[in-house]
Amino acid sequence: MTAPLTPHDQHSPHDEPAEGRPPSHEQPPAGDSAVPYPTGYPAHPGQASGHPDHAEHSERAEHAEHTEFSEHSEPGPELRAELVQASLVAIAVAVSGVLLGLLWLWLAPKVPLVSDGSAVYLKNSEGEDAVGADGMFTLLGLAFGAVSAIIVFLIFRHGGIALVIGLAIGGVLASVIAWRLGVWLGPTSDVVAHAKEAGKGVTFDGPLKLGAKGALLSWSVAAMVIHLVLTGLFGPRDPEPDSVEQWRGAK
Repeated sequence: MTAPLTPHDQHSPHDEPAEGRPPSHEQPPAGDSAVPYPTGYPAHPGQASGHPDHAEHSERAEHAEHTEFSEHSEPGPELRAELVQASLVAIAVAVSGVLLGLLWLWLAPKVPLVSDGSAVYLKNSEGEDAVGADGMFTLLGLAFGAVSAIIVFLIFRHGGIALVIGLAIGGVLASVIAWRLGVWLGPTSDVVAHAKEAGKGVTFDGPLKLGAKGALLSWSVAAMVIHLVLTGLFGPRDPEPDSVEQWRGAK
């Protein structure tokens, strides 16, 4: 005689595992919406609210952008050094314009004038003394530009475009200083007063003038051209690819 089956020994048809699928001990309620991810994995892991990895990634991205902006906004040490060198070159070249002005005053041909008591005339009407003053200023500017370019190249052999700009700006300033200094130290520009002071029929020197204002660029043009030629001939060169590969292979 067999004992009756207890309720614990009976198997419900719902407990039978599905074919090809492991049995599930706990099944969530069909209408339960409290389970956030029914499949066990979030649909978008990086979009979970309050995720620490996502916040850390955002902070790193913002830090990288801030670092990149700081690197581009602030000049590097090499650029700052080149700007300082260019400023020193421009100042030194501008100051040397005093010497150009003195030489121009000394070497420029004088313009003789004469007065008859009522008007002032050129003593030599066919002379080219006025044009000679412009030519002398231009020649002196070219010579000073070449010398300044050579000196700057020898001192700053590894200089870049900043030095060339410094030479150009300094050359223009030096030419203006030389021009104004020569006119100021030369004969007075008040020709009538000078003629009255000299007297009737007495020859006197006319004021020193620079008719061709383009001569003010002669210093800068000569300096840039000479510096470019020196850099191309004797400046530092980048190593050739073959030499670099051989050096790496030797290491």
